[in-house]
Amino acid sequence: MSRMGAVRTASGGTLRHSVQALVIGVVLLISTASATLGLALLAAANGPFNQAFAAQHGAWRLGVVFAGGPRVVTVEQARAIVAAAAGVPVLGVFGSQPLATILEVLGSAGLAGAQLHGDITDIEAGELRRRRYDVWRVVPVGDEATLAADLAYAALEADAIVIEARRPGGSGGRGIPIPLDVAAAARRAAPPVRFVLAGGLTPESVGEAIRVVAPDVVDVSSGIEHAPGVKDHVRLARFLEIVRATHPAD
Repeated sequence: MSRMGAVRTASGGTLRHSVQALVIGVVLLISTASATLGLALLAAANGPFNQAFAAQHGAWRLGVVFAGGPRVVTVEQARAIVAAAAGVPVLGVFGSQPLATILEVLGSAGLAGAQLHGDITDIEAGELRRRRYDVWRVVPVGDEATLAADLAYAALEADAIVIEARRPGGSGGRGIPIPLDVAAAARRAAPPVRFVLAGGLTPESVGEAIRVVAPDVVDVSSGIEHAPGVKDHVRLARFLEIVRATHPAD
């Protein structure tokens, strides 16, 4: 699933455009950061079997949710998922937890990094990176006037920025899709770090999202479930198949 084209890098160079996928609880992400397809997965509350299934289907990253909701796991469950990941790095998804808690969980569960939905500071994000954890910072998208500034701020001390729909009373999530024109505008405005599209993606919608937005990574969770927190392996496999087959538009 690669599309030949220029991709910006932090050093100002270019990379060949391919797509990677991440599944959080299971969430799927696509990445253009290398010439070969990788699939990324963040783990669901219903356990290591999902993670092993995703890894066997080419997962680039796996993950576990600590931010609450039906996909939340314990540290013990996360550790079991890491063991089932067959060497695929596993990220943790965090909400408003303090840095000390995030560090304790990352270390105890053997996680490779964190996707951060809370108001973590650049100093705190930098501390995570100093300790060699991957840092993915989430940007709720909704206010066009502040979009570029929000993305630029998130990119400070981040290995990736994740966009999701802003929702009343919360930072995002809940499977709410971002209008593709808004997501494409965010892509154009984003600094040269890995760009992750999240929010309401499904096997039926991910192909068009890739073509229009050209994200580096796609993130899927509820779109491949048959009940909250319960993954549908048929939909997961179909999602990954479409990700592999779809080429961003030139």
